[in-house]
Amino acid sequence: MDINGQDLIKACSAIGAGLAVIAGIGPGVGQGIAAGHGAAAVGRNPGAQGQIMSTMLLGQAVAETTGLYGLLVAMLLLFVQPLK
Repeated sequence: MDINGQDLIKACSAIGAGLAVIAGIGPGVGQGIAAGHGAAAVGRNPGAQGQIMSTMLLGQAVAETTGLYGLLVAMLLLFVQPLK
């Protein structure tokens, strides 16, 4: 078994990309919790639906950036060849 530097870099890039994609779990859970609490808040006070929904969607957009950054890092690790 002969592993050269290029093979090691590709293997480590694949492992790093997999770990970076795991960053998508947190935003998914957070957005689900936010949506559930938003629905409960609208159920308690239907008159404030517009304000509750806009605040919830803004919070979800901010939370989603973490998942998108993880996806960006994974794409860079998989498709950009640093030592060629």
